[in-house]
Amino acid sequence: MSDLVITRQRDALFEIVLNRPDKRNALSADMFRQFDAAVVRANRTPGLRAVLIRGEGESFSAGIDVSSLLGLAQSHGPHWQQRMRAITDEYQGVLNRLERLELPTIALLHGHCLGLAMELALACDLRLAAEGTLLGLPEARLGMIPDVGGTTRLTRLVGPARAKELIFTGRRFDAATAERWGIVNDVTPRDQLLARGDELAAEIMEAAPLAVGMAKRVIDGLADIDRGLMLEGWAQSQLFSTEDFLEGAQAFMMRRPPQWRGK
Repeated sequence: MSDLVITRQRDALFEIVLNRPDKRNALSADMFRQFDAAVVRANRTPGLRAVLIRGEGESFSAGIDVSSLLGLAQSHGPHWQQRMRAITDEYQGVLNRLERLELPTIALLHGHCLGLAMELALACDLRLAAEGTLLGLPEARLGMIPDVGGTTRLTRLVGPARAKELIFTGRRFDAATAERWGIVNDVTPRDQLLARGDELAAEIMEAAPLAVGMAKRVIDGLADIDRGLMLEGWAQSQLFSTEDFLEGAQAFMMRRPPQWRGK
């Protein structure tokens, strides 16, 4: 298996690097599994104080590899649409493990951060973006919703009105807008992004590790994430059985506008 995800330890800092630059780090099923293994490795490595997550090449990640959606019949059987709750649970489980790390996590975003990649970033504690980064949750334009925590975590972060605007439209927005709306913590020139991440991690490391970990648990515990994830899974299991989802996927692959029928 190729190294679609690379891990590096720099003293007390653990890096997780998305490493599929030729595909703008589009997240295939294999890549997502390797990402999960990297998160587990971070959790089991003693002496760490923070985790940085970044992408090689021109983008953090363009989102899910759409061929992964089209390959669900092969990986989960001919009746995969009736198993969408279980499939969603698998994907949600990966980002739940990321979110529930007691270590502070920092996502370094550049180029593109769309769809599943945006959901991954939202599962991190802090997000830094390079100037010019494009972000978004375009699932509604494919006949779906963000179901790997994106709907729940974005709403927790920016409130219902902003979350509805971004999810209903599926629009892309720039890093400056993301900072203004509280989605990213800071925007920096591209060539300074990693240094800014290191600087923020070093500042966190000056605080007591047990206090940081406990503060993270308390803050995350204020929102009913589990109920939101359950509702995401329920909604997506309904949508994957619709004609609109099939139309959205076909339109995306054929690069044409979808013809929605509301069925």
